[in-house]
Amino acid sequence: MKHILVVDDEPRIAEIARDYLERAGFKVTTAGSGADALAFARSRRPDLIVLDLGLPHVDGLDVTRTLRRQSSVPIIMLTARVDESDKLIGLELGADDYVTKPFSPKELVARVRAVFRRIDAAPERGDIIRAGEVTLDKRRMQASVGAQSIDLTSTEFELLATLASQPGRVFTRAQLLDAIRGVEVESFDRAIDAHVKNVRRKLEPDPRNPRYVLTVHGVGYKFAD
Repeated sequence: MKHILVVDDEPRIAEIARDYLERAGFKVTTAGSGADALAFARSRRPDLIVLDLGLPHVDGLDVTRTLRRQSSVPIIMLTARVDESDKLIGLELGADDYVTKPFSPKELVARVRAVFRRIDAAPERGDIIRAGEVTLDKRRMQASVGAQSIDLTSTEFELLATLASQPGRVFTRAQLLDAIRGVEVESFDRAIDAHVKNVRRKLEPDPRNPRYVLTVHGVGYKFAD
């Protein structure tokens, strides 16, 4: 059974999220502070974290920043901040997705299931993607450039796999959102830009002059052919 950590300092919101996720078949633990979330994540290693950005003292951005130095555990942000720039900060720090408060519990469950579908999808035997020096092992969700392994979150891996599977093909941001989400949800195009920025930072020798993940201005992105 997948174990989810829900982190929110508002007990009622944490309780609603827990109830819906448990009904969906997940084991759920709740935490009310960033410090408790980090302690639990280190000791119990949850399969996914639902994380409120507006935590007191150690906020959700600080928690995400700390977690990403230690782990690639999937993170879904809960945010009451409606400004796109606030959401982009969380995504650029390595969060996989976000849900805006007030949120639909059913939508939260759908987002969680979409993340787990990406991680648990059983690829066909020998499902290895090779594009130039980049190799992606979808079975193990491992990525490398030449002999150098790179550590990607599940969202970053799926984004790179989508692009690298068809070098030269231009993908719109909407197509990439659909590929990494697996469910039709409200979002904004710049979320993809944040994930691409993270992939480039880890993948490219010089992220400012990318060799692999190229921008097609006015359209989207492609993997170099």
